[in-house]
Amino acid sequence: MKRFTVALMVAVLGAATAGAASAHPGSRTLQRHADALLAQGAPGVLVEVDTPRGEVRVRSGYGNVARRTPVPWDAKFRIGSYTKTFVAATVLQLVGERRLSLEDTVERWLPGVVAGNGNDGSRITVRQLLQHTSGLRNYTGLMPELALEEAFLRNRFKTVTPEEVVARAVAGPPDFRPGQGWSYSNTGYALAGMIVERVTGRTWQQEVRDRIVRPLGLRDTSLPGTSPFIPRPHATAYQRFAEKGMDADPNDPRYGEAVDVTTYNPSWGGAAGDMISTTDDANRFLRALMSGEVLRPDLLAEMTRTVPATRFDPVWPGARYGLGLMWAPNACGGHWFHGGDIHGFMTRNGVTSDGSRSVVVSVNTDSLVPEPGAPALDGDPASELVEHALCELR
Repeated sequence: MKRFTVALMVAVLGAATAGAASAHPGSRTLQRHADALLAQGAPGVLVEVDTPRGEVRVRSGYGNVARRTPVPWDAKFRIGSYTKTFVAATVLQLVGERRLSLEDTVERWLPGVVAGNGNDGSRITVRQLLQHTSGLRNYTGLMPELALEEAFLRNRFKTVTPEEVVARAVAGPPDFRPGQGWSYSNTGYALAGMIVERVTGRTWQQEVRDRIVRPLGLRDTSLPGTSPFIPRPHATAYQRFAEKGMDADPNDPRYGEAVDVTTYNPSWGGAAGDMISTTDDANRFLRALMSGEVLRPDLLAEMTRTVPATRFDPVWPGARYGLGLMWAPNACGGHWFHGGDIHGFMTRNGVTSDGSRSVVVSVNTDSLVPEPGAPALDGDPASELVEHALCELR
């Protein structure tokens, strides 16, 4: 397993070369925003902005630190929780076909799966699963093998089923009663994927592929299931694990050295986050979704009915959550988005309400550790870049 010391990472990233694939006049500012992410701990950055006048792309840093090679322009990467937007749209298409309802209970489709320890699937609706208002505990926060370096490397190729992760979540009491709060929970999407399979008789991956990926021509988007590989070309994915894993002090996590985590079985992410895409495909889906190509107007309206996501306020002040889609205010009124964080990759994005403009940012680590002296940030590291892309780039 390749490791890189902190000193080497800082030295190499400090010498990183930037590059723009566009002569667009606004690309210089976009480039500066991409470069700024290096000081926050990004090995490499890839950005694509789609505008009515065409696309603007920039990149910075390295796709492979040891070789000092850039992130490929057409790099494929794990999109993490951006998967949820695809899954929610698929569920809404099934709602439009009257094959299920947002008010159906989990118990109706998955009898006995959510029960015990105060968990009651007969009181949790499909809507609540997609909106993170179910109260179910977040299973990824109950998996030390995701947070501890040694445990992750030992289990990296293990297959984890949705039934297993849901069982972990319901082994303890819920965070709150259904509909009585908001808390981000991957468990809701594991269950949503299971419901899609129960309704259709096909895997959620097959449904997403046939309903969204293929119709939109997303040729570089894939649903790996249990495959540990990322199709080429791709950057090397790096992860720095906190010394004490989930028990680490957030103010002093004591991160270890960067580890190459490019290959691993993402089945534990499942319908909550296992997809792979590119900046081009990821932008295409955002714009298609908001312009009405994916959902009927009434279904898109359901998707964009939001509730306050107050736990995200420190990162995205004023954030609200719909069904697999978030909204946050910005300098030009607000934008829709759904980022993704998974071992080795961080995805950030945004799209205007009419789908005319979008941006996707990929960073080849999910564990940003700022360099000494790096500017302190008030919110998400990519927020300024996304706002510039959506509000200022012309």
